[in-house]
Amino acid sequence: MEYKDYYQTLGVARDASQDEIKRAYRKLARKFHPDVSKEPDAEARFKAVNEANEVLHDPEKRAAYDALGKNWRAGQDFRPPPGGGAHDFRFSQDEAADFSDFFSSLFARDFRGGPGGAGAARKRRGQDQTVRIQIELEDAFQGATRQLKLEVPEAGPDGRMSTHARTLSVRIPAGVTQGQQIRLSGQGGPGAHGGPAGDLYLEVEIKPHRHFTPDGKDIALRLPIAPWEAALGATVPVPTLGGPVNLKIAPGSQTGQRLRLKGRGLPGDPPGDEMVLLEIVVPPANTAEAKRVYEHMAEQLRFNPRAELGV
Repeated sequence: MEYKDYYQTLGVARDASQDEIKRAYRKLARKFHPDVSKEPDAEARFKAVNEANEVLHDPEKRAAYDALGKNWRAGQDFRPPPGGGAHDFRFSQDEAADFSDFFSSLFARDFRGGPGGAGAARKRRGQDQTVRIQIELEDAFQGATRQLKLEVPEAGPDGRMSTHARTLSVRIPAGVTQGQQIRLSGQGGPGAHGGPAGDLYLEVEIKPHRHFTPDGKDIALRLPIAPWEAALGATVPVPTLGGPVNLKIAPGSQTGQRLRLKGRGLPGDPPGDEMVLLEIVVPPANTAEAKRVYEHMAEQLRFNPRAELGV
């Protein structure tokens, strides 16, 4: 369905007062009333103006509408948030027919027919909200506590919309992974008519690390080794999130070979592993002595790395 920009429909700013909204509505309602207007689309425009006024003149509906955010544009494809709108209002079938699908998806999911059926609102659970939070890989390994600041829309006594800052102290559990959601019960949008608040979901985004690449609970590391360590075998120190450990390199190891450090990834049940990718690094021949060493190796080893290619 298409997003409806009710402020654009009435031609008012998003921070317009209730008086400004009332004046704009009355002016447009007179202009597009089907009984007096000569405009070809007067009836459709009149319904659109009425729908916009239905939302913006009511502080509670306006707050729920503004909670969708400021980045939507009229005509943009819109999908209702999970669980519907943060409020539940009931209308008769006749009244509901004058409203768009967009309006109904937010405010009028339930209808009661018959005379006198309109206007009775019931308790409704608040809207669930999702916020992305960035953490370091070390925080995912050890766990951490972070302060999260949220901007919450609020309608004042005069109907003007404003936001107030809200700060939450959030515990990041050890072992959290990229894209995982942390649920904070009752910290989402406010309920309507005394209904319970929704939940707040924190979607975890792990910042890039200079050494490790996470993959679920596993982490990957590219480990540079010297040619002689690869050829002869060696025991070398390897960084892990829990501190350096010694890793045994088997004789004849090659670039691209993978070794596993079991249980050295992110904690869990079971914990992840650290996957070590070997990468042979060739020392530069930038001195006379280094060149002699390479020339001696070429003479003594008679090694052709392209033998299997037949050249």
